[in-house]
Amino acid sequence: MSSEEKRSSYIMESCNEIKRLEKKTGFRSLEEQAVWAGLKPGMRVADIGCGSGKTSSYLRELTGDEGEVVGMDSSSERIEYARQNYQAEGLSFVERDVYGNLDDIGTFDFIWVRFFLEYHRNSQFEVVKKLASLLSPGGILCLADLDHNNLNHYGHSKRLETALASSIMALEKYHDFDAYAGRKLYTHLYDLGLENIDVHVTYHHLIFGTLEESEEFNWLQKVAVGGKSSGYDFPEYEGGFDDFYRDCRDFFHDPRTFTYTPLIICRGIRPL
Repeated sequence: MSSEEKRSSYIMESCNEIKRLEKKTGFRSLEEQAVWAGLKPGMRVADIGCGSGKTSSYLRELTGDEGEVVGMDSSSERIEYARQNYQAEGLSFVERDVYGNLDDIGTFDFIWVRFFLEYHRNSQFEVVKKLASLLSPGGILCLADLDHNNLNHYGHSKRLETALASSIMALEKYHDFDAYAGRKLYTHLYDLGLENIDVHVTYHHLIFGTLEESEEFNWLQKVAVGGKSSGYDFPEYEGGFDDFYRDCRDFFHDPRTFTYTPLIICRGIRPL
């Protein structure tokens, strides 16, 4: 697979992706993370990989009446959905590939890049450098991504553990996915010479006991779409992917099992 083919591949692409993004996006955690990073009312903000537009709408709330948010995504379907459901005064959406020309969207006081770099394993620094060039002097670049993504579980069988790890390796090899994007964010900002870099570590997934409906939909979509498109044939299971999917489903519905995923958030400031 060529680098250009990798760049155009989004492993979670499906007819249910907008629904998944809508269900998994909450205001409280986003507010805490964005305010920690330095988002303030009146800022001009870019939301990179804005998806359905829900996150952009939350960022718009935080910027106040004088602020502006521009949501950017490479999917024409998701941009159209965002425009129909969220576009309003001070909130607009543009269809752009991050590898293309971004000169026409201007500069920003705050750039939000959450759950995006994990899909650009081989070009992360190139992407971050390009986005940093869109910052106004004194502007903030905030990067947030998962670490050890989809791999932190307990109470599952050795067979399921092996299948999960192997499918993630296949996604890394064939689809430019990075299960360890989070731990790399600080160094990206450091190498760009950004100032006042700070790091916050929390969790994104925390599952124990009864599985919430939104978490169930999110995780089973991850398995159904990401696992099936990984290129891994799941030899651990006689029935291949279908048996793997059923094993994952049973694991997440078992109240004695445990799952968590670390979230690493880094922010740096462009020198004046």
